[in-house]
Amino acid sequence: MPDAAADPPLPDPAAAVPGADAPPMPDRLRVAVVLERERQPNAWEDWRHALVEVVRDDGGFGGSPQVLRDDGRLRRTLHPGLALRLHRDEGEGYYLNLSSGAPVWFVVWRSDDEDALRAWPEQVTLSYNEAGRRMDAQEKVDNTPLQSELREWLQAFTDEHYKPEPKRRKRPASFQAPGERGA
Repeated sequence: MPDAAADPPLPDPAAAVPGADAPPMPDRLRVAVVLERERQPNAWEDWRHALVEVVRDDGGFGGSPQVLRDDGRLRRTLHPGLALRLHRDEGEGYYLNLSSGAPVWFVVWRSDDEDALRAWPEQVTLSYNEAGRRMDAQEKVDNTPLQSELREWLQAFTDEHYKPEPKRRKRPASFQAPGERGA
């Protein structure tokens, strides 16, 4: 039985006609993150944690982490129920992610200082700027490709809420009047 709190299906951005009574684009959804833990990947590490993928969570994954695979050397764990919300003031970050040519999910994750076996995702974002701020704060941030359906959703949200500032051509100083030239 589907979860009543599950996210609605994403509307088709191509079907939205300006001025028409199209349903508003949702600005949030739930996702699940798959993290991988590898035992002794090399001579210098006992354990390595890595992001595998981010998938949409319709509520069918439950509320607690689930081990998908564990053969003693490699363990994959699904972490469901993470909230993703698009914010209008992050439009530039979404635009930068989309204009990179290969948009990605950014996942902020943590590992336990006391127990190297434990790692978990803290936040999922699609904003290049938010990911940059978290990396500047020395957080662990990894990325994985964004699915095309969600790329279209992010593009529609960004187109609606963000307009890049036009580039201004700076006149060479030799073409300006002497009083207008900068010092």
